[in-house]
Amino acid sequence: MLQLCQVTSALFISNARSACSDELLQQEAVTLCINVSRRQPFPGSAAVAKLRVPVYDDPAEDLYAHFDRCADAIQREAELGGRGVVYCKNGRSRSAAVCAAYLMKHRGLSLGAALQVASVCCCRRDLR
Repeated sequence: MLQLCQVTSALFISNARSACSDELLQQEAVTLCINVSRRQPFPGSAAVAKLRVPVYDDPAEDLYAHFDRCADAIQREAELGGRGVVYCKNGRSRSAAVCAAYLMKHRGLSLGAALQVASVCCCRRDLR
């Protein structure tokens, strides 16, 4: 089932298959896609801004180096009235980490609270 899981009013988390559904992105009024992978595709819509974070799902990757850039891009999009989706292949670890970084930096959540919000979204999506 294709779906985006809402983290905040302006942020979703998803897997690559759902995030590349132009119909779903239009339905949810998504204006920014952050692709946290080296190989997953972007949606075809030209109306959606795209940001790639070229990392594999590997502990040796430096995902931390991208946290500020991603969190700031999500915040800018929200301030402009847009909505973003963060995704990787399965929409669990890399994308959840980026969402948690945003929640900590711009929403003031602690690490534990941010990870809980992001992981609840991942689990809720898996149950559907």
